[in-house]
Amino acid sequence: MTWEPLVVAVAPNGARKSQQDHPALPITPEEIAREAAACAEAGAAMLHLHVRDAQGRHSLDVEAYRTVIAAVRRAVGQRMILQVTTEAVGIYAPAQQMAMVRELRPEAVSLALRELIPDADAQVGAAPFFEWLARTDILTQFILYSAEDLERLDALVAAGVLPGGRKSALFVLGRYTPGQVSEPADLLPFLAANGQGHSWSVCAFGAKEIACATAAAALGGHVRVGFENNFTLPDGTMAESNAALVAAAAGGARAVGRPLADADAARAIFAA
Repeated sequence: MTWEPLVVAVAPNGARKSQQDHPALPITPEEIAREAAACAEAGAAMLHLHVRDAQGRHSLDVEAYRTVIAAVRRAVGQRMILQVTTEAVGIYAPAQQMAMVRELRPEAVSLALRELIPDADAQVGAAPFFEWLARTDILTQFILYSAEDLERLDALVAAGVLPGGRKSALFVLGRYTPGQVSEPADLLPFLAANGQGHSWSVCAFGAKEIACATAAAALGGHVRVGFENNFTLPDGTMAESNAALVAAAAGGARAVGRPLADADAARAIFAA
């Protein structure tokens, strides 16, 4: 079998966690940039970015994103894809999320389908945004929390709400399980529903994050790891850094014979 190189993404902080949860959780632009450089060295080709306001709260502020992106670019150059999030966290409405992407025009963005198109009434407002996205070179990833979300993605394409073509999807394992603990088997319903053959990545909650990532690597997907979802290494100890989790995911890829993608290969994979 000829393997497509594995894209390892890292989500170093998320929207809700703080340094009370882990002292090495990066918050400031400088902290994020240092962590990005370490993660790139460990094998990550993509950085999933969250930014905070002056009080440390989740933000979609365009200038805050620009500041962090500039700091990371100084640290890693083009060695990582920089992906921003539109996550609402109960603060931002769909129109605000979409406006941020239009103004920022990031290299890559992750979008929660449930947030941007929560119901049929939202389809009219969202369709022009997704049509615009399809005309740009922004690498777009759809965040999906269940097989039903994946089926809905395909239904929205069939209805003309989303442009056609192969999508990049992030399968979130364990988001709605007790204690938000993921198992590798949580991936199976997504794969069964992926009849359209969308490109896919996995992120997972809890101590089996790397086991889930290794399963994804063995089954042809890509992976996202990091402090946003987990602090625990496969041996049960706490990871000292995000880079340690990236290294563990890279080790899982080596165990199944999967080569790692560098950033240029990752850009080609996600643009396809």
